[in-house]
Amino acid sequence: MDVGFITRNMVKNSVDAEKTAVKVETGQSWTYQELHEKSNAYANKLYEMGVRKGDRVGILLYNCREYIGLYFAAAKIGAIAVRLNFRLSSHELEYALNDSETKVLCFHSDFEEKIEPIRGQLPVQDYICLPYNHQSTPAWSEEWQVLDSGPIRDIHEQNIKLTDPVMLMYTSGTTGRPKGAIWTHDTTLWFSSIQSMKWKFNGSEIGMTTGPLYHVGAFEDIALPILMMGGTVVITQSKGFDISRVLSVIETEQVTDCFMFPFMIYDMLHLSSLHQYQLRKLKTIYTGGDSLMPWALEQLNETYPHLGVVQVYGLTEGQPIAASLDPDDAFSKGHTVGKPMPLTEVKIIDDQGNPVSVGEVGEVAVKSPGVSAGYWRRLDATKETFVGGWCKTGDLGMFDEAGYLSIAGRKKDMIRSGGENIYAAEIEDILYRHHAVKEASIIGIPDPKFLEAVCAVIVPKENIQTTEEAIINHCKKYLASYKKPKKVIFVDELPRTPSGKIQKFMLRKQFGEANNTSVHHYS
Repeated sequence: MDVGFITRNMVKNSVDAEKTAVKVETGQSWTYQELHEKSNAYANKLYEMGVRKGDRVGILLYNCREYIGLYFAAAKIGAIAVRLNFRLSSHELEYALNDSETKVLCFHSDFEEKIEPIRGQLPVQDYICLPYNHQSTPAWSEEWQVLDSGPIRDIHEQNIKLTDPVMLMYTSGTTGRPKGAIWTHDTTLWFSSIQSMKWKFNGSEIGMTTGPLYHVGAFEDIALPILMMGGTVVITQSKGFDISRVLSVIETEQVTDCFMFPFMIYDMLHLSSLHQYQLRKLKTIYTGGDSLMPWALEQLNETYPHLGVVQVYGLTEGQPIAASLDPDDAFSKGHTVGKPMPLTEVKIIDDQGNPVSVGEVGEVAVKSPGVSAGYWRRLDATKETFVGGWCKTGDLGMFDEAGYLSIAGRKKDMIRSGGENIYAAEIEDILYRHHAVKEASIIGIPDPKFLEAVCAVIVPKENIQTTEEAIINHCKKYLASYKKPKKVIFVDELPRTPSGKIQKFMLRKQFGEANNTSVHHYS
């Protein structure tokens, strides 16, 4: 048993092999037979190229059917898929590829400019390029057809165990260095099964993922369990998000289940032409990453009374959906994230790891077979986060008398913006590299669309001039665009405790008020 079982089982035992498994909104699709054969071809060719059990295969692709085929291919030979955020800078990609010691990197041609400057510093032995918008393949890379040329027979040489890693996903680190969360075959299969138990997926679903496939919220959440049960998954394109286009695809493809981040729902409800979309086949919207504002829930219910909204809570390491709020509870318990998922335990603990009383705030800890196995080659961080079978999430929360979980804040210094985790320490590390920065502190300030925006509060060095634009452009060289500050504030000094610790709560109070939150955007 391994993750590759999903395609083998669908073809041989469970569904019509000619049923559509994966469809891109632009029209390209694969049946279950084609998904199985393509992933086999990729797997056999990677094996011929020297990829063996435990080797890392990097995936730096926009959303496409080949992404899913490549993920299953790596699983079938016991390799580990390194799912890379395509929004990362060259500097960030260099770290992830070196840390994971990626052996083969499969990438869209659009990322040639990010890879070219760092190739000499990478452990990658083979590059395989998928053309994007008819772009050419760089001379130092194999063309994608090399993967297509592999034999389509099943591959069983690897003696894969359920406890073997199948995927690495790099999460932003509080120390400025991202950590690779390890997903094993059993973690993946269990998490898919847990979702199927909860929402009774049976293969009749047409599920749509609106996020990037490098994100668990776009693949492991909803999409993978629907594939496991024999349903169809519709994939949105990665560039140029347009809510009108997404709604059109939902209607055209008769989507029944869709995962949308809250900011997408806000875009949807602000759409002047919303009345044109009936969404009659859509039964459920799943949403998470940030809390859904009450007005949005009310307006959704008023506009589409047939539609259920499921709010979910989780994290890459601690099961991406550890708790969920059923549609029937949306109005009475909308201030909570619901109750734990099947086969999932959640407890609230104090700083010593002891459970706290009902109604008392503490750190949220999660235990389930869907929890990550730990961090890649980071024994220290693994021991700190995974204690006695429990994942300490770093989030603060509490249970009420009825067993509903509320999230009270974040113990770790993290900003949530547009469904992404942004850690202050990583940005502060970059800011301190700027020649004009004496001291820096990153805080989150309210944003009407993305919940929070990144704000840099800076003490400049004496007699050195700089500007907001210069600081933001400096960050753009080293960080993904969504991490760069949207606002920069220059101050004479930062508030500190007697021990010298910066008092960020005072900065939030001073600069996070509504009349101080005009956000400056630089492309």
